[in-house]
This record gives sequence, structure tokens and C-alpha cells, in this order.
Amino acid sequence: MLLTEENYYSREANHEYLSVSQYKDFQKCEAMAMATIRGEWGRPTTTALLVGSYVDSWFEGTLDSFCANHPEIYKKDGTLKADFLQAEELIAFVQRDPMFMDYMSGRKQVILTSDLFGAKWKIKIDSYHPDKIVDLKVMRSMERVAGKSFVEYWGYDLQMSVYPAVEGNDLEAYLAVVTKQDPPDKEIIHIPKWRRIELLEEVERNTPRILAVKTGQVPPQRCGVCEYCRATKMITEPIDFELVGLSTAERRAILGG
Repeated sequence: MLLTEENYYSREANHEYLSVSQYKDFQKCEAMAMATIRGEWGRPTTTALLVGSYVDSWFEGTLDSFCANHPEIYKKDGTLKADFLQAEELIAFVQRDPMFMDYMSGRKQVILTSDLFGAKWKIKIDSYHPDKIVDLKVMRSMERVAGKSFVEYWGYDLQMSVYPAVEGNDLEAYLAVVTKQDPPDKEIIHIPKWRRIELLEEVERNTPRILAVKTGQVPPQRCGVCEYCRATKMITEPIDFELVGLSTAERRAILGG
């Protein structure tokens, strides 16, 4: 399947290729991941996601098209809603930083595919340079989450490990981050090679199971706690009070089955 801007996010492409977001779905809940691939489940488009896409589109040079396709970003009088006025401020903010703009000056939204650990992968690079790959992130803040760097917590280090591996030339990997704080913050964050190697080893270990589930060789497991599992849950028997709030895997570990 030849991937294009038009079909990159299609159901057919998601059936044929693994992506970082799909990989993370499988790590969270196999049943949810398969429902997403089949088009039976999807994440709602939030304002936060739209703000990130607004800034992305400015860097791509496709902001006019984005605005035309998302009338919900406007108030009734035709002016931008407050969240998107803030996005305009973020764009002006990073434009004043030469290094940020240099890292975001590569080829935009470059689609690449490759075989990796027995699976076909697809990636879309925000800013593709001859010597590096850069991905833009618009964050609420860069504070640590659950004792971890936000980069690790949200799996951005995983993303920037897979991207150079799929690209194939072992390029350096960076995040260009701007926050929605008042005033905003910004950073260029490097993902070192040792971390990329570590995470790719994890991807290699997990890929056979993902492919077995995706191709129907084994049934997907429900995590029991995600939004999909809650929405589709059917009670089959009472449970002990000590099991309440635990994932399916945690329950099995306690029960020994």
C-alpha cells in the first residue's frame, strides 16, 4: 500500500502498518487497539489536540486549509476562540527563537515506511533534516508526571526511537516543545542513542505478540480499566473487594491464573 497524506490515517493503512500510536495502544489494551483499527473506537478530538494541530499546520504552511476544515475553532462573530488566539501567541513566541525555528525548518510531514522487527511500520516526520529528525510538541507544561519526565511518561522517547530506526540512517532525534503556560516555555530536547537502543529492544520483544493479535492468531486481551473496556464491559460474576480498580493482568497475578 502506497501511503499518502490522504490515506495515512485510514483504516486500511492502520491494518497494514504499525505506528507508534498503535504500538502504544497495544501496550495499553489489546482489545482497545483492535477496536480502534477496526474503526469501532476512537479518541475524541479535544480542544488541546486541535490547538496542537493549529500550530503544526502553521509550520507546515497548511493553516488556511486547517481553519477551513475546522469551523469549530471560531466564535459566532467569526473571530478565533481564546484557545486558538493562544496558539497564535505560541507561534509568535517560537518565531522569536532562532534555534527553535532552525530545528523546525526541515522538510515537513515526510511519510516513510520500513520493515522493523518483522512488522511494517509507518511514520510521519514533522521536520526532517539530513542529520536529524524533529517532532513538534505543544504541551500544557513540561512538569514531571508521576515522578517521570513528561517525555518518558507520554512515550515521546519511544516515538523518537522508532522514527530514526524506520528512517534507516540512525539520525539524531529531537523534540521541539512549546508550552501553553503564561508566559510559555520552550525547549529543544535530545533523545540520546543509549535510550533509543533501550526502547527499541523493548519494541523488538513486544512486536511478535502485537502481530499475533493483529493477524488474529491469538485473541486480544482486555486491560479492564481503559475507556474502551469500561464502555463495553459486561459483568459475568461478582469480584472480591480487594480486586476493585485493578487491571485484568493485575487480577490474574493475584489470583494466579
